[in-house]
Amino acid sequence: MDYSRRDLGFLLPILAAAQASAQSKILPSKAFRFEDMMVRASANMRSRAILKGETHSKFPVDLHQTELAAGQAPHLPHRHVHEEILMVRSGTVTVNIAGQVSELGVGGVAYIASNEEHGWRNTGSTEAQYFVLAPGDDK
Repeated sequence: MDYSRRDLGFLLPILAAAQASAQSKILPSKAFRFEDMMVRASANMRSRAILKGETHSKFPVDLHQTELAAGQAPHLPHRHVHEEILMVRSGTVTVNIAGQVSELGVGGVAYIASNEEHGWRNTGSTEAQYFVLAPGDDK
């Protein structure tokens, strides 16, 4: 079968839409057992990626859990476009958001707005465990 240039003009947008749909990471409903989560470890922390993808409305979301050794920070202070929500499960985490320092214990929560310089450190004497929920993306 022969195709004209006009036929190709109709076919390209359809192929592009199919490609975009195939690459979409819509998150399915799912339960996550702690013991089944894959662990990424470094010298001072262990991290478990829980979910990363898009909601049904195409809103990007990322959730991970980290276990951070006493006296350590996961990384240097930084900033990015997406927001972050830090939720402390155990231990003590000192958070610095744009120069405002707060100590958070069990159940403490910090919200970091877009492009705010931020960082945190485990300032306790035991391991700290926390979750980070990052809604949005860096576009």
